[in-house]
Amino acid sequence: MDPNVTDLIHDFPPFFRIHKNGKIERYLEPDIVPPSNDPITGVQSKDVVISPEIPVSARLYLPISVTPNQKLPLLIYIHGGAFSIESAFSSLYHDYLNILVAEAKAIAVSIQYRLAPEHPVPACYDDCWEAIKWVELHAGGQGPDPWLNEFADFDRVFLAGDSAGANLSHNVAIRASLDEFRSEIKIVGIVLVHPFFGNNEPDKLWNFICPETTGLNDPRLNPAADLDMLSKLRCKNVLVCIAGNDRLKVRGQTYYDAMKNSNWKGEIEILVTEGEDHVFHLFKPTSENAVFLLKKIVGFMNRDMLPSVL
Repeated sequence: MDPNVTDLIHDFPPFFRIHKNGKIERYLEPDIVPPSNDPITGVQSKDVVISPEIPVSARLYLPISVTPNQKLPLLIYIHGGAFSIESAFSSLYHDYLNILVAEAKAIAVSIQYRLAPEHPVPACYDDCWEAIKWVELHAGGQGPDPWLNEFADFDRVFLAGDSAGANLSHNVAIRASLDEFRSEIKIVGIVLVHPFFGNNEPDKLWNFICPETTGLNDPRLNPAADLDMLSKLRCKNVLVCIAGNDRLKVRGQTYYDAMKNSNWKGEIEILVTEGEDHVFHLFKPTSENAVFLLKKIVGFMNRDMLPSVL
């Protein structure tokens, strides 16, 4: 990427910039890797198409050691990247999902959604919702994917994501909690790692990628702006993880405080990792703090007799 260009009309480092001719240039493109049978973690993966028309796809992960008809908790994971970069198929997320699935002894669906600015918000929200509905097709054992039909425990479904993926996870959970939606799957917990939320300060990136936003009070960006909506969350357990050196840590704390101050009747935990920056666990997954974070997430998922819904 040439740092001396002069024809830019929009620039949002370290994510993307747009030239006068409409060309969109990302500061860093993801390193795409194929699905695999990983010998280190003992996890196998494959790619599936959820909706060819949109398009939405996903990478599925399953422990190789699973036995026939063994039921595993289902993790629906949404990658981060400021709604505009990264991929469920990148080496960064592929490697981390292998580790997480192995430790949690879970089956996972890692969603590949459309990115802004080519596809402005709410495309990413709609894509993730499409993925949820696709997962639900398997609840009776007759869905299009045999792994989910045989191994997924649809009474133990978790939503998880980091950064923008945490934002998407929260909003998908809220949408699944509305009265008009009656699902065959039970979302029992949400894991929000270093969430990309807003506060009382304007966010230039959000305003650009979401031209229809209502601003600081948009509950998609700033859930604390609508405590009544927070109280409708039907899953009973939320884990919020923030990093001490992360510029977004205050926003994660604000989300935690808002949940505590709402009429939501569930249980919320917060984990603060001091001395670390945004999504440190993806870049150094074997570090002491990353391993501790991983064990916290796994413990949250495997808690005995975890209540399902409110």
